[in-house]
Amino acid sequence: MKDMIEFVVKSLVDKPECVNVLPVETGSVKVFKIEVDISDKGRVIGKQGRIIKALRQLVSASSVKKGERCRVEVVS
Repeated sequence: MKDMIEFVVKSLVDKPECVNVLPVETGSVKVFKIEVDISDKGRVIGKQGRIIKALRQLVSASSVKKGERCRVEVVS
């Protein structure tokens, strides 16, 4: 899951070397925190949050298939 998120985010941003995805376990939910360069934060979020919503849906569908609960957060 982490590799998929990292691949998608790195293909969106201008500085892929600054992308870092940190999986954090909080109870029964796994939270993936995406760290990007401050100049690329808007690219990951997208207009009206469309890109991050699509990424969250992708992760949600993949995690349900595996029987897990996952969330995605963008951290600067």
